[in-house]
Amino acid sequence: MLDQLLNFSSNIGVDTLLLLPVLIALEVVLSADNAIALAAIAQGLDSEVLQRRALNIGLVIAFGLRMTLILTATWVLRFWQFEVMGAAYLLWLVYQHFRGAVDDKHHHHGPRFASLWQAIPIIAMTDLAFSLDSVTTAIALSRDLWVVLLGGTIGVVTLRFMAGLFIRWLEEFEYLEDAGFVTVAVVGVRLLVRVINPDWVPPEWAMVAAIGLLFAWGFSKRCPPQEASEANAKTAIASGISQSVAEAAATSDQR
Repeated sequence: MLDQLLNFSSNIGVDTLLLLPVLIALEVVLSADNAIALAAIAQGLDSEVLQRRALNIGLVIAFGLRMTLILTATWVLRFWQFEVMGAAYLLWLVYQHFRGAVDDKHHHHGPRFASLWQAIPIIAMTDLAFSLDSVTTAIALSRDLWVVLLGGTIGVVTLRFMAGLFIRWLEEFEYLEDAGFVTVAVVGVRLLVRVINPDWVPPEWAMVAAIGLLFAWGFSKRCPPQEASEANAKTAIASGISQSVAEAAATSDQR
């Protein structure tokens, strides 16, 4: 779809800049699954301060890796092994997610991190694996390197804001984390399909539609409210304390 727009643009002399809003919109939509994966990884840290710091530092490193990938893409894309490794890594994340124990307190499937520096490399490598798909698509769509670099920059900035939103939304919507990791699996399979036969790779509109359907399911059910259970727990604790005090007073009177 976008490759036809770009051909049309060059035929009538319209500057590629006019297509940037379309490329940005595509980058935002296709970054949603990446953002959920990064948010879920950051959730493995105990505090919001550490989660924000991990995303900030991890995505700064990811930005450098993504720019390096874009500048060396003509060399990297000659080796199908890179795409296979990226696909294997993404599918490993999906496996870890669905096989991991559920943390009921945080509605979180993934691993817990003891320190900030355990989470940062995972965040950076996850974005790099996703970039193999997005950068390949961007290079196929645009012949201008500056457009691809700008798209990659916008993608990283968008990821930071989206991941911050998803950290909150993952606490609110029961199916959202699972929906996000299903889309991660779709991206991993897409990378493998591209290695086997590029003609089998589905068009961008099909990916956008699939992601839209999965996220509609992800936002379809809110998590049960925790306030009632917390209030009941506090009431039970208070009742237990009152009962213990009464029993102690009765024992004292008997003595």
